[in-house]
Amino acid sequence: MRLAVHDSITGDRVAVLVHGIQSDHRAWHRVAAALHEDGFRVVTVDLAGHGVSPRSRRYSPAAWADDVVESLEPVVGDGIDLLVGHSLGALVASRVGDRIRPRAAVYIDPAFGFPRGLHGIALKAVFALSPRPNGWTLRRLNPRWGDDDVDLELATLALWDRRTLFGFTRTSALRPPDSLVAPSLVVLAERSMLIGVRDEAALRELGMTVERVPVAGHTVFRDDHAAFMMLLRDWVARHAPRGARADDGSDRP
Repeated sequence: MRLAVHDSITGDRVAVLVHGIQSDHRAWHRVAAALHEDGFRVVTVDLAGHGVSPRSRRYSPAAWADDVVESLEPVVGDGIDLLVGHSLGALVASRVGDRIRPRAAVYIDPAFGFPRGLHGIALKAVFALSPRPNGWTLRRLNPRWGDDDVDLELATLALWDRRTLFGFTRTSALRPPDSLVAPSLVVLAERSMLIGVRDEAALRELGMTVERVPVAGHTVFRDDHAAFMMLLRDWVARHAPRGARADDGSDRP
């Protein structure tokens, strides 16, 4: 499926950003602007069932990943320097990495796991049964957000296909990649609802660098934009600096 792709056009390096569930490309507005100022051509997508992309009859992490590859190939080919994903978008990004071969990857509070037992059952029920939040609820859930983020989230929720939740019926699909295709940074909320202590240890054992941002919640890059950008820019400086292209094989595991 061809997705809606949003492209800043100019820049001497390419960054691809993949949003989380219930959201769309607009969630990245601050991150995209900052990366563009840093010289990146910023390419964002609306996953199927989100934003202005088509709806699908069936949703799954594998299908979302295939859609992203199909949609990016005619736009940027294999010249990607930085791949960033949040939550569902991080899971999807990890599944396309071996096909688009970025120089560096950043996964924000990724859906690489799911709570076990009663906690997991309760979380599924909350997602499935809760009504779409209004502005008051969003402010309560995200006290560090400004009015612009609240307004954007309300707009993205209005376009979101709730059936995307069926893409997570089998939580066994929520797992980290089997191997790394690029230096990978994981940025976690202070108390991630998806990545526990054992999961974090497993990610480190896989070779990922893991950082937690104090006070920040699930949408780390919106809760503490400055702290997130500091981590991101440091990672870029080390693994995707100016002067080398994504197809040169440098820095890859």
